[in-house]
Formats: sequence, structure tokens, C-alpha cells
Amino acid sequence: MYGGKSPTELLSGTHSKSWLYDKWAPTAGGLFGFLGACYVNWGIGRPVFSGIQRHVIATVSVGALALTVDKWRTQYLAEKDATLRHYIELHPEDFPTPERKKFADVFEYWQPIR
Repeated sequence: MYGGKSPTELLSGTHSKSWLYDKWAPTAGGLFGFLGACYVNWGIGRPVFSGIQRHVIATVSVGALALTVDKWRTQYLAEKDATLRHYIELHPEDFPTPERKKFADVFEYWQPIR
């Protein structure tokens, strides 16, 4: 049931990031900005792709906003993990490493009723 990792190993941050990790926020933000400009044009009765400068400005600005929010989120979560890691280092008695269990130990006997 449990992978056998201690709490400090779980918060070590040794996982690898995919190649898309740093590209998804500006891409998704730019797409939302572009589609938002299309939606505004459609809502006011203009052709969807008219005023292409609005589309470019919305794509760049919302993409930059999404990148900024993603960097802030990453920094916030890193600080939170560091705080938790420090607390675990100060109080190791509160976070023992759980023992591994087999499914046979966890599941209770089950008798189907037919």
C-alpha cells in the first residue's frame, strides 16, 4: 500500500520535469487570450478575426500573465515545501516512516452473498 518512502524523501523534490513543464502556462494563456478576443468580436457582431492587433495584444498579454502566475505559484509551493521539510526535520518523532503492508493484510475476508 505504501511505497516505503520517509516523509523527508517525499518532500525532497527529486522528480523529473517533462519537456512541456515550462511551456504549458504561456501556451494555455495565449490560447485563452486569442479565443477571448475572438469571443469579444463575436459578441459585438464583428467578424471573429477582425482587428488582428487585439488578438496579438490579448495573446501576448494573457500569455505573459499566465507565465507570471505560474512562476509565482512555483515559488509559493517551493517555499511551502521548504517550511514543511524544516518542520519535519525539527520534529522527526511526529513523522515515523510507515511500515509496508501487503494487500492481504489490509483487505478483510469477503464472502459474497448470492
